Amino acid sequence: MKFIILTLFPEAFQSYFNVSLIQRALAKKFIQIEIHNLRDWGEGAHKVVDLRPYGGGAGMVLRVDIIANALKSLKIKKGKKSQAIALMTPQGKTFNQTAARNLSKLKTLALICGRYEGFDERVRDLVDIEISLGDFVLTGGEVPALAIVDAVARLVPGVVGKSESLVQESFSEAMLEYPQYTRPEIFNRKKVPKVLLSGNHAKINAWRASEALKRTKKRRPDLLKK
Repeated sequence: MKFIILTLFPEAFQSYFNVSLIQRALAKKFIQIEIHNLRDWGEGAHKVVDLRPYGGGAGMVLRVDIIANALKSLKIKKGKKSQAIALMTPQGKTFNQTAARNLSKLKTLALICGRYEGFDERVRDLVDIEISLGDFVLTGGEVPALAIVDAVARLVPGVVGKSESLVQESFSEAMLEYPQYTRPEIFNRKKVPKVLLSGNHAKINAWRASEALKRTKKRRPDLLKK
């Protein structure tokens, strides 16, 4: 699977993509990541990508023609099968595990990161989907794009070594993950549950299912309604 990121700050991604799971996935060619600086399509000697908004107001707005030229140059087009163009915006649909799973089935996912006061409204006509991380404001779209690449990439076949790890994680089955323990067996007088030391896998699985349900009811009852 290929990820294409359009941003004004390509350096924001480099350190994270050079470590851990993403690094290994890139090395083994399970995924590809291209990071492009929107200023490469900027206008004039100063590579201008934004202008003041019509009607006045604070801040600057990213130009629609700049983004359109970038997409055209990279041969990415809205509505094409097996690929999608996603706009990072707080007005988009909230990202979740179901969305990550659906996006992982694509061959190409392009992510457009905004800055300043946002995009020219006509940018929305160039994309397939709009995605938000939640009801809060960030400086730009780089953090959401990074989170989406991480969440989607790990669902691409081969990226995570043990496929059962994906099944047992939080949100994979509309529930939070069960509690996990490791050594030491006792810490601050709190002991590891006996069932986990029993070696009885049927009982362990039953305990984990029960704990996952209890945890979800307590912390995220909204998930059970879905």
